[in-house]
Amino acid sequence: MHQTVDQPFPRRRRLLLAVLALSLPSLAPAAAPQTLAVQVWKDPNCGCCKDWIAHLEKSGFRVNAVDQGNGAARARLGMPQKFGSCHTALIQGYVIEGHVPATDIQRLLKEKPQALGLAVPGMPIGSPGMDGPVYGGRRDAYQVLLVGKDGSAQVFSSHP
Repeated sequence: MHQTVDQPFPRRRRLLLAVLALSLPSLAPAAAPQTLAVQVWKDPNCGCCKDWIAHLEKSGFRVNAVDQGNGAARARLGMPQKFGSCHTALIQGYVIEGHVPATDIQRLLKEKPQALGLAVPGMPIGSPGMDGPVYGGRRDAYQVLLVGKDGSAQVFSSHP
């Protein structure tokens, strides 16, 4: 029987690969993205606010709702009243006013523009939270506005 000096090396390599393969599943939870926390101020009796929160939670956000209305929070966070709606939120330093779709919030957080946040003024039917069966499938076109720190706004997205 002829034995070479190389044999132990492949055995060590196989052992090392096996150890690495076994340890990879334990690394997966640490690499998973964290759920994004959202603070929401709303009226305790507002059904559309609850529906918007459910929309965010279905999209992976973790929501903490404060049931004391949103007027004071909107003013404290600097969102101009002209963009007002029935709830105000804060996520990663951005103010979210009204029925903004989760996809637009995700885009905002990915692009990170220099801005105050996003707003859907009023309560357009068909927007998240204003799209339940009570509206009979009606959908009004609306725009999500990117609100600047100076109070200016530009269209961030349009929803037909």
